[in-house]
Amino acid sequence: MSITRLDVGTRMSSIVIHQGTVYLCGQVAKDKYQDITKQTVTMLEEVDTLLAEAGSSRERVLSATIYLKDMGDYDAMNAVWDAWVPKGHAPARACVQAAIAEPEYLVEVSVIAAVAV
Repeated sequence: MSITRLDVGTRMSSIVIHQGTVYLCGQVAKDKYQDITKQTVTMLEEVDTLLAEAGSSRERVLSATIYLKDMGDYDAMNAVWDAWVPKGHAPARACVQAAIAEPEYLVEVSVIAAVAV
């Protein structure tokens, strides 16, 4: 039973792979000073990059937890999310309002996916 950790830091690994499942650490926008739409776009671009690195893809996402600083951004975030999720591949998902580590970030996502076989 092996565990693979990629981009290992002091507090977390960007990617952990165990028994065919990929766990991504929380992802945020590339530019924390953008609006919710741009932050969501660049956050999901980073998810795509990490999933590819782990041998997975957005079609294989099993679960996502989305953290919004303000639920007033729910509809704008969902407009981007809905365009990103491939038709017929919607994962289990939760979306909650939460304080994010840096106050400029408006959205963060944590993803679990299956490895492509």
